[in-house]
Formats: sequence, C-alpha cells, structure tokens
Amino acid sequence: MNRSRLSIAALLAAQLGSACSAARSTSTTPTTAVTQATTEATASLRESTAPSARPAAPAETPAPAPVAPPDTFRVVAEQFADLRVLRYRVPGFEALEPRQKELLYYLYEAGLSGRDIIYDQNYKHNLRVRRTLEALWPANQQRLTASTNQREIDQAGKFATYAKRVWFSNGIHHHYSTRKFVPECTKEFFRELVFATDSKRLPLEPGESVTRFLNTMTSILFDPNVAPKRVNLEAGKDLVRTSANNYYENLTQAEVEAFYRKKINKKDAQPISYGLNSKLVKDKQSRIVERVWKTDGLYGKALSQVVFWLEKAAAVADTPEQKLALEKLIQYYQTGDLKTWDEYNVAWVHDTQSRTDVVNGFIEVYGDPLGYRAAYESVVSFKDLEATKRIRAIGDEAQWFEDNSPIKPEHRKQNVVGITAKVITVVGESGDAAPATPIGINLPNATWIRKEHGSKSVNLGNIVDAYAAADAGGLLEEFALDEAEKQRARQYAGLAGKLHTDMHEVIGHASGQINPGVGTPKETLKSYASALEEARADLVALYYLLDDKLVQLGVMPSLEVGRAQYDNYIRNGLMTQLVRLQLGETVEEAHMRNRQMVAKWALEKGQKDKVIERLTRDGKTYFRVNDYAKLRQLFGQLLRETQRITSEGDYAAAKTLIETYGVKVDAALHKEVLARYQKLGIAPYAGFIQPRLVPVVAPGGKITDVKLEYPTNFAQQMLDYGRKYRLLPNYN
Repeated sequence: MNRSRLSIAALLAAQLGSACSAARSTSTTPTTAVTQATTEATASLRESTAPSARPAAPAETPAPAPVAPPDTFRVVAEQFADLRVLRYRVPGFEALEPRQKELLYYLYEAGLSGRDIIYDQNYKHNLRVRRTLEALWPANQQRLTASTNQREIDQAGKFATYAKRVWFSNGIHHHYSTRKFVPECTKEFFRELVFATDSKRLPLEPGESVTRFLNTMTSILFDPNVAPKRVNLEAGKDLVRTSANNYYENLTQAEVEAFYRKKINKKDAQPISYGLNSKLVKDKQSRIVERVWKTDGLYGKALSQVVFWLEKAAAVADTPEQKLALEKLIQYYQTGDLKTWDEYNVAWVHDTQSRTDVVNGFIEVYGDPLGYRAAYESVVSFKDLEATKRIRAIGDEAQWFEDNSPIKPEHRKQNVVGITAKVITVVGESGDAAPATPIGINLPNATWIRKEHGSKSVNLGNIVDAYAAADAGGLLEEFALDEAEKQRARQYAGLAGKLHTDMHEVIGHASGQINPGVGTPKETLKSYASALEEARADLVALYYLLDDKLVQLGVMPSLEVGRAQYDNYIRNGLMTQLVRLQLGETVEEAHMRNRQMVAKWALEKGQKDKVIERLTRDGKTYFRVNDYAKLRQLFGQLLRETQRITSEGDYAAAKTLIETYGVKVDAALHKEVLARYQKLGIAPYAGFIQPRLVPVVAPGGKITDVKLEYPTNFAQQMLDYGRKYRLLPNYN
C-alpha cells in the first residue's frame, strides 16, 4: 500500500517530555453561541431536503456537547483506560471566505453522514452495541451522579469507561491493537441497566424480547472468546476466518484469494482496486458475490446522505478542478464503479489550486488482513499557506531524492511526477480518521495513478500542534540514556518529528516503482504488504534526515535534527512502543511491526561495530546510538532491500524480514518497559473531540456564514453524533 496513515507513536515519543509541555493553552478565538433561530433553520435545511433515513428513534436526544468558554482552551479533555482525549484548534478558519466556510460545512456534514459505516465495517454487531450503550447511558449516569451507593458508583464508572472506549475505537475492538476489550463492570450491573431502561429505547430486533436481547448482548460484550480479534495477522492462521471484521461472510482465506486470482489481470497497466468497496459473501447457493457499497446497494442510506452533502459542496467548489473531483466522487458513490473511483482520484490529484480539500471514501485497507477492502473515512481541511513552504521545499526536490536513493537504479522512477505537498489545517474528521487520527497522508493508493499523475502529500499541521501542546511529561526523562540525548531531543525533537512525517509521506511513499508484470503489493506481499510499505517510507525519511540536502533546502538548521530523530526512532522501535502491548502479546499492527523490524534489524546488523548499543544503568535498559553515519548506511541497505522486495513481489523475503524482526517481543524487556511506563501515568494512545461547524442561515434557507465551536465533552459529542447521524439499521 502506497499511502500511510502514519501512526502517532513516533511523533509522541519524540515530543513527550520535550520543550513543548504545556497541557493547557489559551485561544483568543471566540466561541459562538448558536441562537434558537439558527438551530431551527439548520434542522430545516437538513431535514427538508435530505434523503429519508430514519431508523428507530434514538435512546435519548442529548443536548449538544458543551463548548469551551471564550477565554480558555484546554487541549487535554480527559484520560481513561489507555486513552487520552484531546482537542485541536482550527486557526485561520474565521479568515476564510464565507463561500469557503460554507463548502467546508457541507464536506463536514458529508463526512459525518458516513459515520455508521465504519462501525459496521469493523464488526457486524457494532452498531447494535453502540446503540445499546447509548440507550443505557442515561440510566448509568443517574447511578454515577445521583447514587450514594459506592458499589453503584464504581460499577457505573466502569460502564462509562467501556462506552467511551467503544466510541473511541468505533467498536468493541481496540482501535490500534484490534483486540477485543470487555467491560470491567459486572454482567449483573449491565443487566440492571437494561431492565432500568425503557424497552422502546433498546435496539431490539423484530419480535425479540428484552431477556433474549440481554443474553445476546451479554455474550457479545463480555465473552472474550467471541470475536477476539478484529484483524488477525498471525502467520499460519486463516486470516479471514479468524478476523472479526465485517468484510467477509462464510468464506475462507483460500477462497478469497482464489476468487481474486481469477479476476485480476497482472498485465493490466491500470488495474482497478479490486474489492475496495464491497463485502465479499458466499450466498445460499455457495456462489461468491460482492455486495457493493453504493447508494442503491449496501450502506445505501448513509451513502445517499453523503452524496446529498457532496452535491451541495460541488455547487460552491473552490475551483473547476475541485468541482470535477467532487462530481466524480458522487458518481462513484452512486454507481460503485471502481473505474470511476480511479477517475475521481486522478481529478483529485490534479486539483492543486483549491484552498480547501477533503479526503472522503473507502481508502485504507489496514482493517482487512488481505488488504482488499477499505474503511470509510473523511478528513476536511484547508491549506496552511505559511507552513506549506517547508513541506513544499521537500516535494519540489522529489526527483533529486529519487536519483540519489540507495535503491537499485532499475527500481527508481526516472520521472517523478505530480507530487503536491502541503500542510493542512483540519476542520473535521470522521469514520476511520476519528477520534484517532493520522498526522500525515499520502494519496491516492493506486500505484499506476501515482506513477502517471502524481500524488498529494499532506501534514496535518494543527493536529500535530495539538499533540505537541498536550503534556504527557516524563517519557524522555525515563527512557533516554544521558543528558546529551535528552538535550538534543528537547531542542530538535519537534522539528525532527515533523520532517520525518514530511519525508515519509512526500518522498517515501512516492518513491520507487514495481517491476513490469509484478502485481500490486497486496497481491504479492499479502498480509505483509502494509508493514513493508510503512518500513520503506520510514527508511526513506530516516536515510535523508542525515543528509546535508535538508540543511541546504533550509528546512532544518543542522544534522543534529536528524540525529535527534535517529535517537527517537531506535528508542521507540526497541522499547517505548511496547507499552501498547500486553505481556505475552506479539506485534501485529503494521506501523509497530515496521518500526520494530527496522530498529531490530539495524541493531543486529550493526552489532559488530556497536552502531547501536544496549546498556544497563541502575537496573534499567537503554539503547544508545554510537555511530550515526554507520546507522544511516544500515538504513540505506535496508531501504534497498525493502524496495527490492516490493519491486519484485518477493513474498518469502517479506515474510522472513517481518517475522524475524518485526513480530516477536523480548518478554523480559517488555515487562521492564511496562513497569517503568506505568509510573509515568501517561495513556499511550490519543484521539480528538471534533470541532463543531454551525451554519448561520438566513430566511429562505441560504447559509450566510459558518461559525466554529469547540466542544469540551467527549461522551456528549458521541451521543449527539449517534442521534444526528443514525442512518443505517442495526444489521446491514
């Protein structure tokens, strides 16, 4: 896969404990209260013209999530389980033209209208689970806030935490590890909540009794053996049968692979993204068929609403090129035609002049262990003109980086085309991009489009800034070996992280080419494709972060920035990212496999010269980079090999590399790292409450302006979304 939803792990590891340590910051952006008249006009605008899609009434109509007072802005909203919920600001929004703000509002609504889809994609029972939690929330809050019984308060707190974890992960499986998590409250307490709730509010199926509903939901929620893993990548297993995602039904891995072997023509120079927008099922006649996600197909009610808002957006587009791209996206959702999806991506890549932009579609395939089917997501944004200068300076030199890469000459692109690099200010995210978000994006994924038409590489500037402003304190002090390493990080880690993201997205994913006649990585490298692609892009970034070229371009002051990133990458790949695993687990997430593989490989290959040294001080383990120049050479060697594997489709080599270095965990080191990390009190994962866009509607329904608000309560926002964007039935 040639586009990365770059994990925040490396960024956080670089910035935690650095000079950017203020948990709270002040915003001068005023918060606008919404008048009753505007609220009613907005509702009229939505309901009078939107397609009818009204399933059973929601459990409650919650008040809109509260917003921050005008004189303060707290980045950190709350922390629970292994999660922190943050907030981000949208600087520059008020200065946009009214038409641009109207366009962003329509794109924001389009993105949220598809929210139900990601829940259903992640697991077939997720929508019913979420609606159960929404229905029980009032009864639980009553116990949490009004009860004097300590047992009830404790149980209610545990139920509330579980509900927020489900909202954060878009389902009952952890958003990162994809392992199932279960409620810490008791089954008995859950039963009490169910019977304390009006049955009309429960998501009952036709003819289903409350007792039967309770038994079904108790098994789904509390039994750890029911759907234990959303995405299973364990070697030797049937990855389709053992994954709980909702992309396949009644099929084995062998049947899926055989199905696409017959369909895919490896000689096709412009292949469509087979399976990207459908569920593959075996029907009652044992025929294998694709149920396509489109307005008159699967997910039709939600996609019809997405299209409704996209049509409004197209009418006020920034440029003719943007209008064409949006019209192609609409056509794609209406037809489900993957050729049209390619046409949309080509049009989107060529829209380089619009100030506003959107990523909307079935895009990333991390949720499918076979790499065919993509999760719904939306990122709505506008260009940060000043910050874009840094990333554009890198993109403009893409051919130089390609020509000077350590990869084999025959694997280099002779003519790197159409790389558009920019820093964006995010306005709103949905689907697979929220609450946990990418910090860098490089699209489209289709190799032939990237080769012939180019790609867009973006850094999510205000998201990165929010992470930097959220104080997690102490990580650097605990895991960095000496004061020199710490001081380097304090001075340069922030810039180093941004440049690594820039290079990973702009140059990394855009580099190299596949040999003629070799299939796409998802066909050739299969379950190892994502981890290899992320490693390849990381290695490009690492190799050039210690090159004087970046100093000459003026994007970094000295090679000390690169050394700071080398320190961080090795520290994170070998130690700190292990806090995301429970004892006894192996590494399965693609980004984590990538980072551990790169760091462990470099540690082993440089062992003779002590390029990286494992040290023990006061009973604690540390890793120190002794020779940055030699480490750069090692990164170059591994880049050459990962590109060869990708270009030649060498599955055996990919498997050996990932399984040898990227999967297994040093149990003793893991136990030590967890103990050291626990003392810091830092949640290892973070995501965001989304800003709220509120249109100012004149008599007659015309939007004259759009105001931006910053909600402060995560649960309230999730309840509000559950009510407003409830567009799909419990089962699809």
